[in-house]
Amino acid sequence: MDAPASKARGANRTQTDELLERRANAFSRGMSAGQPVFAAKAKNSEIWDVEGRRFIDFGGGIAVLNTGHRHPLVMKRVYEQLERFTHTCLMVTPYEPAVMLAEKLNAIAPIAGPKKTMLVTTGAEAVENAIKIARAATGRSDVVVFSGAFHGRTLLTMAMTGKVVPYKTRFGPFPPGIWRVPYPIEHKGISVDDTFEAFKWLFKTDVDPKAVAAIVIEPVQGEGGFYVASKELLQRLRALCDEHGILLIADEIQSGFGRTGKWFAMEHSGVEPDLITTAKSLAGGFPLAGIVGKAAVMDAPEPGGLGGTYAGNPVACAAALGVIEAFETEDLLEKSLRQGEAILKRLKAIRRRKTGRPIGDVRGLGGMTAFELVTAHGGGDPDAAAAKALAADCLDRGLMILTCGVFGETVRLLAPLTIQPRVLKEGLDILEEALVSPK
Repeated sequence: MDAPASKARGANRTQTDELLERRANAFSRGMSAGQPVFAAKAKNSEIWDVEGRRFIDFGGGIAVLNTGHRHPLVMKRVYEQLERFTHTCLMVTPYEPAVMLAEKLNAIAPIAGPKKTMLVTTGAEAVENAIKIARAATGRSDVVVFSGAFHGRTLLTMAMTGKVVPYKTRFGPFPPGIWRVPYPIEHKGISVDDTFEAFKWLFKTDVDPKAVAAIVIEPVQGEGGFYVASKELLQRLRALCDEHGILLIADEIQSGFGRTGKWFAMEHSGVEPDLITTAKSLAGGFPLAGIVGKAAVMDAPEPGGLGGTYAGNPVACAAALGVIEAFETEDLLEKSLRQGEAILKRLKAIRRRKTGRPIGDVRGLGGMTAFELVTAHGGGDPDAAAAKALAADCLDRGLMILTCGVFGETVRLLAPLTIQPRVLKEGLDILEEALVSPK
């Protein structure tokens, strides 16, 4: 993002203006800058920029900070680990924090029977390895995913992702063997029956189900728009997978680790996947991701077939143990449920006023909440420009929010689960002002 022309000429330039210009000159333009703010410090649910301005954070670094910025228990574990060592490579010289974390993930994953874990660094890496594991376990190659899905930015995960602009534009061709069916969205006219009718046609016209290694689903879509998979959908998916010997993979990169009021969103349905991918809030801001699943499936690859130089970094593993401790000692799963209820209630009350920016569908699961902006009150036509304008308006008032959705019309709210009640109220007040009285 370039500095404004008037300030580029030297008049009243701020530190932010200078950093924006330096960033534009130093970074690839493909790596976008979401907002003209440079962070200087942060604590729990608040960020201060280089100009000293305070912002309430309802974005959480894209769902990474369920335990907030610099949670004391996370930082304590990190500092302790930094005094010991920062890297040895988990596959060369292993260490206890990684073993402890794997044991805890195996214990909390909503899968019956023996479980095992693999640790990696990013969400896309977790998804790629889940596909590798599924292929090794089934001897099959193909994968079925859903419209609107977001699974990552590598070539394979881009092929799996169901949004073209900006994630896939000019990056093809993509790996073959990836098939897509519609994700049910009732208020957009796509039912669960429609999805399974698409499966029927897919398996008759495009791919033999005996060639499909896995079906991958986000139980709550992230970038796609925070659509919540119904219990019926997940139950029927489980039955379909069992019928054809296909593995069910739950991509919980964004919905997992407490965001929805359960450790993993799949728990709300009672449906057990075969594999779960996790990342984002797993380590409270440190790069860490993982795959946890049935032991027999996880053990399918040959020794040495899985790994990565930075996989399961010891500092990130220590941070993740601090995240789990915070959840257990501060009852953050229950707080997520209460936070979600309060936010949805407030949003629906604002929508009923029918003033200012028109709000469409309001939805969420626990503390993973969102709403759509539409072109008219009571209508359903998406308004991406309004969502973008709302985000800018809120930022100007001191609140950071994020947009998402296939059409860019959805606003997602991801305040830390540790947010102070007064700060949550302040943030919602700002949001309401920006919705009701746009600048």
